[in-house]
Amino acid sequence: MKLILVGSAILGAAVLIFAATLVASNRALDDNAAAASSTSGHDTSGGSSTTTMKGTSFAGAAPENAKELAKAHEPYPAALPPTTPGDVLKVHMVLKDVTIEIAPGIKYNAWGFEGGAPGPVVHARQGQTVEMTLTNNGAIPHSIDFHAARIAPNLAFVDVAPGESFTFTFKANDPGVFMYHCGTKPVLAHIANGMYGAIVVDPATPLPKADRSYVLVASEWYLTNDGLTEPAQYDSAKARAVMPDWTTFNGYAGQYVAHPLTADPGDTVRFYVVDAGPSLTTAFHVVGTIFNTVYPNGDMNPAHVESGVQTVNVPAGGGGVFDVKINDEGLYPIVSHAFASVDMGQVGILKVGNPPGTMSH
Repeated sequence: MKLILVGSAILGAAVLIFAATLVASNRALDDNAAAASSTSGHDTSGGSSTTTMKGTSFAGAAPENAKELAKAHEPYPAALPPTTPGDVLKVHMVLKDVTIEIAPGIKYNAWGFEGGAPGPVVHARQGQTVEMTLTNNGAIPHSIDFHAARIAPNLAFVDVAPGESFTFTFKANDPGVFMYHCGTKPVLAHIANGMYGAIVVDPATPLPKADRSYVLVASEWYLTNDGLTEPAQYDSAKARAVMPDWTTFNGYAGQYVAHPLTADPGDTVRFYVVDAGPSLTTAFHVVGTIFNTVYPNGDMNPAHVESGVQTVNVPAGGGGVFDVKINDEGLYPIVSHAFASVDMGQVGILKVGNPPGTMSH
């Protein structure tokens, strides 16, 4: 990766162009993908699709004002929220059927915890009791499954009928970063429709201090149509074939390119990463640096840490914690190094300091 330094006055515009070109990149599904992308590149005409032997892809569909929409989008708050004092952490989530935007101008009919995808980050302390109440304001039964819980799922992760609420408790005895999601059948459909989120459980013995902490939830979207003129819905055939149209961090393609995550030079930045899937693995990587410390699989046992690591796989349903310290100002892309996912929107930027330049690509 090379940096081309340009005037600081065009930094914001260049970052937005970088976002728009990455999230609007057209992914062909046949074996001639490379040749096709070299000629068709990025579609901004609206309503575009690519039909091949393997199916129809709506990746790269974008309205003409995609850059403006990306800039106007309010990004999902990636900063780790504070913990709650006391022995009991009360969490109440309301499930809603909602229409959300998953990329600039791309609307999707989702099922969302608290009306969004992902749902809110839950931040607990090791040993704290989590009291979870789910209220279902949707049209069909739903449930919530916490990977951080050691509990009988037939008793706790039960289907909640529309208009009903259900409460259960579990002890957050295992530190780490974990996924939560709807466990109602078919689970593939419920996760792919936006029903997922992250829970961070701090260890009783604190980790070394981090200056910035961010939570990133990777996921995939499988669309019935391009989502431009009318909201798309879940395409079960694509989901079973693992052919997503978009892949995202925190539910919206490229949002942290248009709105970079920030740090100061010399800061230790901690990433809590969950792969909600439902099917792909995230090869987590920050371009231009190496992870100082990795807590693989979200395991916060100091004896199990790894150091000096370039890329780490986070599997669907898994998590990992990554510490990086960057001394030099610059723009550092955050990606899944499985670059088909970058092409479909799973990319962000960590902006360190106030660099007077932009990425050359």
